[in-house]
Amino acid sequence: MRDVWFAIPGDLATPTGGYVYARRLMAALPATGWRPHPLPLPAGFPHPSPDDLRRTCQALESLPPSSPVLVDGLAFGVLPRDRLDGMGHRWIALVHHPLALETGLEPAAAARLRASERGALGAACAVIATSEHTAGTLAEDYGVAAERLHVAVPGTDRAKRTKGGGTVPCLLSVATVTRRKAHDVLVQALSRLPDLSWRCRIVGSLKREPATAAEVAALIRASGLDGRVTLEGEIAAHDLEAAYRMADLFVLPSRHEGYGMAFAEAMARGLPVIACAIGAVPQTVPPNAGLLVASDDAEALAAALRRAIADEGLRRRLADAAWAHGRTLPTWAETARDVAAALTAAST
Repeated sequence: MRDVWFAIPGDLATPTGGYVYARRLMAALPATGWRPHPLPLPAGFPHPSPDDLRRTCQALESLPPSSPVLVDGLAFGVLPRDRLDGMGHRWIALVHHPLALETGLEPAAAARLRASERGALGAACAVIATSEHTAGTLAEDYGVAAERLHVAVPGTDRAKRTKGGGTVPCLLSVATVTRRKAHDVLVQALSRLPDLSWRCRIVGSLKREPATAAEVAALIRASGLDGRVTLEGEIAAHDLEAAYRMADLFVLPSRHEGYGMAFAEAMARGLPVIACAIGAVPQTVPPNAGLLVASDDAEALAAALRRAIADEGLRRRLADAAWAHGRTLPTWAETARDVAAALTAAST
């Protein structure tokens, strides 16, 4: 069994895609011959304080010489290149999507993050992207050579097929409420459908960006949708499974996705997907399993929702295709094997 240190900022129990990826990867890696050792980092990344950086560098420098160290992209992209080079470890960067592509950044901040991440990635022996789309971005815009670039798509558990919510179609949106997930566009689109029967459940943390969550809540009230759209926050795993089981459509108009684990989870349960043709979403959601529209276009999103809500036959066809595709998605064991191949390449 070979040892690898997995440096992860913040609380590993956080119920978002990146942290789910980390937890499931660490559970599956031992079967590939690699023993992961979690190395907690401060929660301030990707905007660390000087003290955050100091403590992070101390933690990394304390590892055995020439260690293979897998660093989550939230932290790796802002670590100083000279410090990375000086430690002498075998760095493996895990990139869900480049830091500069986070929604809402000022142009100057995005430029600083892009330059910092490009420099940091130059120190990595291997770079793992969680989708082919992100891998392409890293190759084209960040100068990551093909021989250092690996893809390890998130795994998806097999699940039971959904039953639907009854006579009134139930729309489900599962994501932390942030600017990037574009719940504001979802509410604007739903406000254009007063004549149709539907209800919508938005499930996901309201604490990551409290101001964004407050804006979405205010928009729901202002649109007169209080009785039809529920902003539920985080819910327990068994309650989330029940929410999937009672849903008829999955909708999430993200402004960017490095992969889109929520879409894979929806398709694994046979849910049609309504989303935006942005980032990795067109690669994650096949054309026959959902309806994809332009990003930040509430009118187009409303039109797609109208089609899917009003046409039960269309919903059934999309659902059948989603269910079939969900059966083909990689497992976490396959994800771990892909990551293990990158670790081995970086250690030889």
